[in-house]
Amino acid sequence: MFDNSQFQKLVEADNLTGEVTAVNRFLVEVKGLEGVRIGAQILFENGQRGLVREAYGNRVILYNIDTEELPIGVLAVVENDVLSVPVGEGLIGRVVNPMGQPLDGKGAVKASKKSGIFTPAPGIMDRKMLDEQLASGVTAVDSFFPIVLGQRIAILGDSKSGKSTFLSQLSANQQNTERIVVYVLIGKRKVDVERLLRGLNESGAMSNTIVVMADIFDSLTQSYLAPYAACAMAEELWYNGNRDVIIIYDDLSSHAESYRQLSLLQEVDPGRDSYPGDIFYTHSSLLERAGKLLTNEKTLTSLPVVLTPNDDITAYLSTNIMSITDGQIIFDLGYFRKGIRPAVNAGLSVSRVGGQAQTRRQKQLSTALFKALAKYKQAEEFSHFSSQLSAETRLDLQRGKHLYQALGQTPEELFSLVEQQLMLETIMLPTDDRAIDVTALRKAVKEVAKQVGSEDQYDALEAQLLEQFGAKKIEEVKQVEAEPPVEEKSDSKKSKDDSKKSETKEAKQ
Repeated sequence: MFDNSQFQKLVEADNLTGEVTAVNRFLVEVKGLEGVRIGAQILFENGQRGLVREAYGNRVILYNIDTEELPIGVLAVVENDVLSVPVGEGLIGRVVNPMGQPLDGKGAVKASKKSGIFTPAPGIMDRKMLDEQLASGVTAVDSFFPIVLGQRIAILGDSKSGKSTFLSQLSANQQNTERIVVYVLIGKRKVDVERLLRGLNESGAMSNTIVVMADIFDSLTQSYLAPYAACAMAEELWYNGNRDVIIIYDDLSSHAESYRQLSLLQEVDPGRDSYPGDIFYTHSSLLERAGKLLTNEKTLTSLPVVLTPNDDITAYLSTNIMSITDGQIIFDLGYFRKGIRPAVNAGLSVSRVGGQAQTRRQKQLSTALFKALAKYKQAEEFSHFSSQLSAETRLDLQRGKHLYQALGQTPEELFSLVEQQLMLETIMLPTDDRAIDVTALRKAVKEVAKQVGSEDQYDALEAQLLEQFGAKKIEEVKQVEAEPPVEEKSDSKKSKDDSKKSETKEAKQ
């Protein structure tokens, strides 16, 4: 039974009051509340809460935040001028719903402060240039499409193409840093939620993570509010906690779906793909809250996830998100089915600000890698039509195979930026088509990376690794294997052969 003492206090404080006159699932019509602000937080007599969406004099339309339907005639009172949620350090390590209520059974959330969820983004004069790389631990991303702290980069891909695995790897890779990860789960199935939470707990990443969850059984309004509430929690740690924060919106496709359904219930005219006309603003106002502050030089990094059915990245929602963000990493289901893990599409992915955080050496390696993989594709196609290949084509083929072998990672594997550079530069060193034991090399760089103190040490260590794990040229090995051993003929055999030759010569004459 709900204790309505809070409701009584608000009424006695002379806050605006009203009465529920109509209910349409998550839409509530209230008579009264004249002069209420759009976006105000409303408390109902039975303990449920609402968000003011539209106001027409004494007729107000609210979104019901809870799942239960409201009975007609319930009284309502203004609780706050803006919808606010608990924020602060007490949320770290917890699983909460969009209103900040605990879902992990660990007791009440210790947060003494509240913040509005629809806060404006920092102005241009309050921002600083992004210049520090965010290491995800995934070689295929860090080497080709580096993410920068404070960046907004979209994660796109079809269902089951490896998006969530990459994001869990990125979260786990922040363990030894002071960065906080805010993970927003919108419209997810229970099994997916349990898998993510189990992975975070097993890797130890949960200790520096806040999980904000609105699953498929929660109110549509909670699914709509979840990313804004999570962003408010992240901003408090960013602005006042002096922490670098990474926020993952998984996923904005479900968020847009929830907002579309709410808008259609409101009888808002549907636009393209039946989304309301302000869907672009809905996401841009959220993602633009990321960046780097001039005052404390701390960052908020946004990683919005978008579902692209049948790998179609030209759909309305995905093109919207790509135009808002500073780049995109695209996971290709076709690559995933071929066994390429992570299934990053190198041709379509891009990081528009990634180069700002890279050193000169990293930029050179990134350029060389793109060229090497392009040459490998050409050499692979050419090898289907010809059995005799030039030395250059053989080198391109072998190097490409080694690179793909090095870029493949299991969900449990993570490589630091130094380890990635040592491994990839060692593979790029040979000028002939020698074989390299990439599996052994991957293990060796974990130990060798500890010796790197400056850039000058890379060359010596890479030469040492190549000498240790690089075999002879493949053609030489094949030639030795193909040639049968030469038998030395004895004197008796020689004389027999000579006599046979002379007899055949006489017969011919």
